[in-house]
Amino acid sequence: MTALRVGADGVARCWWCGDDPLYVDYHDTEWGVPIRGDREMFERLVLEAFQSGLSWITILRRREGFRAAFANFDPHVIADFGQVDRARLMADTGIIRNNAKIDATIHNASIVARMMDTEPGALDDLIWSHAPSGHRPTIREIADLPAVTPESIALAKALKSRGFKFVGPTTAYAHMQAVGVVNDHVIGCSSVAHS
Repeated sequence: MTALRVGADGVARCWWCGDDPLYVDYHDTEWGVPIRGDREMFERLVLEAFQSGLSWITILRRREGFRAAFANFDPHVIADFGQVDRARLMADTGIIRNNAKIDATIHNASIVARMMDTEPGALDDLIWSHAPSGHRPTIREIADLPAVTPESIALAKALKSRGFKFVGPTTAYAHMQAVGVVNDHVIGCSSVAHS
């Protein structure tokens, strides 16, 4: 099955964004575009963890709710969340209400806050240090797109060694795709040129 889809606007894109305007905009302007910064990386890690077991569009539609609920992903603020905040988050219909993922977010925020205080840029550097080197296979078909790679396995292991939770190899790879550490736009996709 081809991984390229021509939308109603006549533009060729990766198949997964379909015709939903929110998804198309995310595909065209954000997915696979390299980003830098500890807070930015933390936000994407949180969202990818919440996406585990769900479709990405579910998370994307709630992204502003997540930003509001989690103090715009400020690790220092989230690290101080207590039981009242956990109860608030579990009652917030603007996010995915999952105790384990909420607890992991608060736990991971404390790690990122410490990293930012003692090693500014360390999370960003850690993630980018796992960028693949050398030639990568071209993505032409859906079957060509891996769910995990040796680099994502190594990144998940490195994050876990720092104490992070909810960062398995699949989540790590989705994160790498989202922040541009890897470029998995398919051949012929209009976004390949600027990612």
